Amino acid sequence: MLEVQVDLKSSAAPLTIGQLARRAGVATSALRFYEAEGLIAGSRSAGGHRQYPRHALRRVAFIRAAQAVGLTLPQIRAALATLPDGRTPTKADWARLSASWAPLLDARIAALQQLRERLTGCIGCGCLSLKACSLYNPQDRVAGQGAGARLLRIETPS
Repeated sequence: MLEVQVDLKSSAAPLTIGQLARRAGVATSALRFYEAEGLIAGSRSAGGHRQYPRHALRRVAFIRAAQAVGLTLPQIRAALATLPDGRTPTKADWARLSASWAPLLDARIAALQQLRERLTGCIGCGCLSLKACSLYNPQDRVAGQGAGARLLRIETPS
């Protein structure tokens, strides 16, 4: 018979900043930044070292997932603020919040598709000018007259 001893005290012990960083796959500087931005909360040990509750792992995972979707830190902060008492998001919370991001994702997808279409058309335009490129200069009125130089003035000697 195999006997396994579980130290319940250590499984509930807070994580050091290094432990949280390793388990969450982020740099310790990112955790300090998240804490400064109010996205996660930690405390200090008797020796003055940062430590975090274990549920901070889920908050960091939430932050990283939201960043991967393209949300800004203010948007992530606002989403986390909707959770009562700053608790960790549950599956239901994630479903509600991620559903509210669908229009943002749809708009980003549409913008990327439009960019892809303009890039394809741009390859053969021949302007060779990043300053005049329709990707960088979408309000270019002269571009409607066709590709290439339109306002080139060649002075001839009289």
